[in-house]
Amino acid sequence: MTATPEIQLMEEGKVTEVGPKSIDDLAKPHTAGCARSFAELKRWLKADLFRYAGRSDIRSFLRHFLFTPGYKYTVWMRSCGYFRVKPWARLLLLYPLSKWILLRCRYKYGIVIPEYTVIGPGLFINRFGGIYVNGDAVIGSNVNFTHGIMLGQANRGKYMGSPIVGDRVFLASGAKIIGRVRLGDGAVVGANAVVTKDVPENGVVGGIPAKILSLQGSADYVNRVAPL
Repeated sequence: MTATPEIQLMEEGKVTEVGPKSIDDLAKPHTAGCARSFAELKRWLKADLFRYAGRSDIRSFLRHFLFTPGYKYTVWMRSCGYFRVKPWARLLLLYPLSKWILLRCRYKYGIVIPEYTVIGPGLFINRFGGIYVNGDAVIGSNVNFTHGIMLGQANRGKYMGSPIVGDRVFLASGAKIIGRVRLGDGAVVGANAVVTKDVPENGVVGGIPAKILSLQGSADYVNRVAPL
């Protein structure tokens, strides 16, 4: 693994990480978020599907893969990451093909999430368009994305790097999280908020710059939580 920052996605869906060492490290692609086995890929996609349908059967898969842009992008993103780390997939041109399809989905749906991004199971992308996630971001389990969000990179200062998002986090439309800030488990970022500092567990923030509004958390916004 050539990941920088060094990141590992545990089987239970928990994430550990070590921050970037220099500005040069921020631009390097890695393989930290790629599924290492087909069984792991299947588990992640079933957890993602559960967030949309409340179940993980083949009928639900076909429905959402064909007609739900967020899930379709997720399938190609995770599959592309799986093929990325398999030499046989490169030999059979499966990785270049899946990468090409992922790029087409990127331009068609306006969703930019690199295939190597560390993302726990149960990702839910509500609507589509204007979604940008830096590849060095670390995203936990059962996280909700909505249109217009950005997890962006800071190139200097105390928060140099990309965001670390905990479990069961809800990012409302237009939310922007900049730099190596941490969003605690159950946090909510309000519409069009700009977050430049850490958010505590169950913190609800809004405004520019974002400030804590309450500690009621995301319980009423993140539903159909996928069992890990």
